[in-house]
Formats: sequence, C-alpha cells, structure tokens
Amino acid sequence: MEIKMKDFIVPFSKDLDLKKYETKAPKEFHDKEKNKKMLSDIVKEIDYYQNILYAEGKQSLLIVFQGIDAAGKDSSIRAIMTGVNPQGVEVTSFKTPTSQEYKYNYLWRHQNKIPQKGKIGIFNRSHYENVLISRVHPQFILNENIPSVNSLNDINEKFFNQRYDEINKFEKFLENNGTQVLKFFLNISKDEQKKRFIKRIENKEKNWKFSSSDLKEREFWNQYQKAFTLALQNTSTDYSPWFIIPCDYKSYGQLIMGYLIKETLKKMHPKFPNIDNQEKKELDISYKNLLKE
Repeated sequence: MEIKMKDFIVPFSKDLDLKKYETKAPKEFHDKEKNKKMLSDIVKEIDYYQNILYAEGKQSLLIVFQGIDAAGKDSSIRAIMTGVNPQGVEVTSFKTPTSQEYKYNYLWRHQNKIPQKGKIGIFNRSHYENVLISRVHPQFILNENIPSVNSLNDINEKFFNQRYDEINKFEKFLENNGTQVLKFFLNISKDEQKKRFIKRIENKEKNWKFSSSDLKEREFWNQYQKAFTLALQNTSTDYSPWFIIPCDYKSYGQLIMGYLIKETLKKMHPKFPNIDNQEKKELDISYKNLLKE
C-alpha cells in the first residue's frame, strides 16, 4: 500500500477539474484501524523531525488546512499532531475578520501568525479565505475599505487574479526566508457533508459544531467548488504546492496528510546545531565535574 505525493499534488497553471479528483478511499485503505496504526508510526517520525527542526532554529513549516464545512479540518489536525511535542507546534483558526483586523491589509493577520523558526504552524482556514468565501460573498471585501474598490462591480476576475498573484508572492517571500508552506485541500463529496451535518445534529455533544448558517452556505456548494478550483490552480507552485486530499473516509485522508507532512519535513533536511571545539571542551569539563560530585 504505497503512498505517492504525485498522486495528490496540483499542477500549477493548468486547468483543474475538481470533479475528476476522488473523494473516497481505495479499497486497500478501508481498514480504519490499520490506517490509524500506519498514521501512528508516521506521527513518530514527524515528532522526530520536528525535534530537530526546533533544535536547529533556522526553518519553519506552515501547514494550511482548507476545505468546505465538515471536511474534517479539526479532527485531522488533532489526529495528526497528537503525539508531536506541543512546544513546537502552533495552531491558528481564522474566523471572520474583526473590525480591528479590517483596518489592515487582508494578509496582516495571517502574517502575524507565521510560525517562528524551529516550529510547525498550522492554519485552520487561512489567507485563502480571501479568495474563497470572499469570492462567493464578495460583499465582505467592501469591509476592507480598499481605495480601488467602491462597489461590487470592482470585485471582478482582474481583482481576484491580482490576489492570487499577491498570495503567491507572499508564500515565495516566506519560502525565501525559511518557511516552507504545505497546503491541503480536504476534498469531500456533497453527500458526505450531508451525512456529517446530520451526525452533528443527532449527537448532542456535537451540536456546538453545527450552525444554521452552515446549511445556508451549503446552498452555495457549486460556487464554493468553483472558488476552490480557481484558487488551487492559480496558487499551486513548485515552492508551495497544493495537495487535494480525498476525505470522505477520514482515516485515509489523515494518513495521506500525515505522510506528506513527514516527507516535507524530511526534505527540509533539518540538522542539529554544530558545537564548536571550545564548547565541546567546556562540555567535557562539565561532564567530568558532574561525575565527580
């Protein structure tokens, strides 16, 4: 049961048909417990590389989780990062911008949450909301008070193409300064979203995760699929690729994402800091003194 990165990566600047991407798991990955066991082994490797990344203090990894409501972002973050040293992981969930955040440019609040060197940062939703929900509901952009935007007529394809370009440059800036950006689109079917909404309503302990507004947003399913398609095909780059993860079967999607995180960390080649000769001598002296106590 081999996992290959190329099976999930989005090619840059090519027409993307999201309907051609599978949301279900292959038969060989239908064993939930086996998937969990494989993920558990992968998490140990993630923890290993994260420990070196933290000690090195020169690089960081930003992982973006995007998907429609009920795609499994929260549960995936929990499943993959449980077992990784929390001291080296920062999770940020982005909600509707506050009145204070609207006073700055749309990337400001995301820039402020970029992980510091040595850490893994996770964005549960991200700067991509500015070309996703804002494309489906462009009236939100009017709250940004942009000089060139005076009405909804100004929020057109040229406007969003500019945003794609700005986001690509933002991520290139991060990559140039030591932050690798890894982006996951959690791909689920409309039927699976329906099942998960029903479970949230039936299970009282999960009622808090459901809002009537979720059902209203479901009415915009096709518009969101188009927004995701355009964002993915315009912002998947060689330095910051998008991966489309089939998530109708949660344990399978989590296994794929865990594997991709592990492989990305491995390719970053983090190294423990070198200790110079003088420090080695002092360590040796300290060691001998401790043995004498």
